[in-house]
Amino acid sequence: MKHKSRYHIRVKDLAKEEKPREKLMARGAAALSAAELVAVVLGTGYGGEDVLQMSARVLKDYGSRAVAQETSPQRLMDSLGIPRVKACQLVACFELGRRFAQADPGVYPAIRSPEDVYGYVRDDMSGLRKEQFRGLYLNTRNKLVHDEVITVGTATANLVHPREVFQPALEHLAAAIIVVHNHPSGDPSASEDDISITRRLAEVARLMDIDFLDHVIVGKKGFVSLKQQGIL
Repeated sequence: MKHKSRYHIRVKDLAKEEKPREKLMARGAAALSAAELVAVVLGTGYGGEDVLQMSARVLKDYGSRAVAQETSPQRLMDSLGIPRVKACQLVACFELGRRFAQADPGVYPAIRSPEDVYGYVRDDMSGLRKEQFRGLYLNTRNKLVHDEVITVGTATANLVHPREVFQPALEHLAAAIIVVHNHPSGDPSASEDDISITRRLAEVARLMDIDFLDHVIVGKKGFVSLKQQGIL
């Protein structure tokens, strides 16, 4: 399956010292962008698409956090049109990163308002070309204890299953959940599907005695909180 890239920078157009591998050797990993680092992992392009173009497309279309959390090569293959070897390379690379990071999980922020949610996810989600549905799991002090991409693609009541949303809450002993997704159109206004998903999840949360705090929809220049709109 071939993809016509929307990204124009190609490795062969760069000066030798600016090519990802050479740049990594000369200046260290911190000097490379995320797309350049992924290009080093993938090594070559596919189907006429340059490796740097492919890397930029993968991160932009799928979302950097979603790629980093993806455990299924097949889903990457199906969604992005990349071959099996490259999908496996990405999954293996990020799995190693997750395992090494487990010893030092870092400090998670407190999230107490829709503005906090938007500030936390804006850079990751506002420009995505695919719809991404994400769960933020909090403890009793509103500290984030886990952040998970639940689905990538169109979020409808039929595709977002409560078990996928609440299973991480049980695994991480979360006291509360906030869900957030983006509208690639840029308009964060809630659709009927968004409202249906929200009400369905809120009902399940009540049965499980977990606080369902909000459903935040992210657009290109702002957000909508369904709690503020009175849906919750």
